[in-house]
Amino acid sequence: MAAANRGPACGDSVTRVTCRRARGEAFVRPTLAHSPLTGRRPNLTHSPARFVAKCSVVAELTFYTGAMDTGKSTLALQANHNRRARGLTGLLFTAHDRAGAAVVSSRLGLAHEAIEVSPDFDFWKYTVGALSGGARIDYFICDEAQFYTPAQVDALASIVDDLEIDVFCFGILTDFRTRLFPGSARLVELADRTEVLQVEALCWCGRRATHNARVEDGVMVTEGEVILVGDTGEPARQPGRVSYEVLCRQHHRRSLIVGRAGGAGGVPAAPRPLPFDLPAADEHA
Repeated sequence: MAAANRGPACGDSVTRVTCRRARGEAFVRPTLAHSPLTGRRPNLTHSPARFVAKCSVVAELTFYTGAMDTGKSTLALQANHNRRARGLTGLLFTAHDRAGAAVVSSRLGLAHEAIEVSPDFDFWKYTVGALSGGARIDYFICDEAQFYTPAQVDALASIVDDLEIDVFCFGILTDFRTRLFPGSARLVELADRTEVLQVEALCWCGRRATHNARVEDGVMVTEGEVILVGDTGEPARQPGRVSYEVLCRQHHRRSLIVGRAGGAGGVPAAPRPLPFDLPAADEHA
């Protein structure tokens, strides 16, 4: 039978599969015979044929990253739309979205309701509870993943490995201080694939923007709370208002934002002179 070659047998109480992180060594993954939360067997699928097909494909944890203004949330919403159009069922998660709680929003005007991820949100408990109640889950879309805790990223990896649910995470790598977010750092460590988005944000000078600058009262700052929601729209003109601007590394290091550069399209700052470019000192001075 053709189906015999599509994947491992799925009717036993345990399924022997090959773990992509076990360096080729086989391990035994027990199926969820009964939920520890409800005592009921979760409904993992609606048809035996689909279960066999799902077991033939290894689920993955994928991290899509880029600076602000590179379309991460837009891609997250598009990925969700494409999978739903093919009859798959998934869940959207987010944290600290610019549009408010429990929503994934794009600067293009797209939005979709989502589950808000607080610091104490338990991905594993939530997922097992949903499956035990008969829910079907094919994938997770996790936006603003930089705000997740390392423990939550570990839980997402467990969901991929043990429950065979695809997880797609979207987020920025570094904060306004150019330091890695803990959640992003953990994703880089655990993800099967880390994809840098090809849509390039541009610095005011025209170079590729790679850094996120926080602007308060029209001035770029490099100290303060790590999580402070703002957007990359109009510069912060009102007292206490916070916004963000994407810059190339050179102008981020010099704290040179649009306002200080004389507006978008200004002339890039001249590079610092090297010691051998400076005028020689007068030996008789």
